Amino acid sequence: MHTIDLAYVGRGLHEELAAYIADQHGYYAEEDVHVALHDGCAWDEQRLRRCATIGLGRALLARLTDGTPWVALNVNTDRPLFWFLARPGMTSLTDLAGRRLAVHAPHTAPGCFTRIVLRRAGLDPDRDIHTVVRPPGDYGMDVRRLRDGDLDAAVVGSTMAPEAVAAENGWNVLAWIGDHFRIPTVGVAVDPTFNDPDDPAVQALVRAHRRALQVIRNDPDTTVRHMRTFLGGQTEDETRAHYEAFVAPYFATGGQADLSVGADAVATVAGELGVPIGVAADDFYRTAHIRS
Repeated sequence: MHTIDLAYVGRGLHEELAAYIADQHGYYAEEDVHVALHDGCAWDEQRLRRCATIGLGRALLARLTDGTPWVALNVNTDRPLFWFLARPGMTSLTDLAGRRLAVHAPHTAPGCFTRIVLRRAGLDPDRDIHTVVRPPGDYGMDVRRLRDGDLDAAVVGSTMAPEAVAAENGWNVLAWIGDHFRIPTVGVAVDPTFNDPDDPAVQALVRAHRRALQVIRNDPDTTVRHMRTFLGGQTEDETRAHYEAFVAPYFATGGQADLSVGADAVATVAGELGVPIGVAADDFYRTAHIRS
């Protein structure tokens, strides 16, 4: 049996759902690969690049800023699962002007995506908003601070169904980042310095994840059951509504990247980071090169 290390770099079903299903359904074993799954959220790039990684956004940022030669071999979706959750009185992104917004750091993938969306709404994230930078997590403290009034809004990820949390508390979901910025995100990426894309373990890992994507798209009941592992604070009906709104329509079945979307995303991210466009979309997103 082949072996490979796989690291996720964010928490929630956005990063973990496909890997979780591949493991629970025995797809890794059936593809003859043992996958050791690691929490790489706090790892530096040198440690992370020795593993395959789920976080394609972070991999792209590293390639653009540091030249780390990551390549993406599988893509789950091009709609990042992050939302702007806000207290009453705000109904649109423009209402964030002058408000206290919890965000990820600018050099992180979700932080970069957030800044892109804010700029598209006509807001300068450095001047128009009082940003409260915090590391990625389960966002539970953000919800607590929103309830206490210490925050006006927060960018939250997929450890919750934000529309259900908003309804419970009388808050509003101002925007879904996936509605405003598309980028092939979460899947499988490797640094060929340490993991050859043609290595049997890498190929087996990708095949297992593509089988998991088939479950996500074609078996709603099973997928909702698995999603409740990540959305423990939501009911089955709330979880199903979240699946139908944000997962079922947008998760790919074949793991391929839309290179036109990828090219636009690479250029937009490079512009936000203030670095050259140092990689072509078809060089970074090599999803067509995996054998079935």
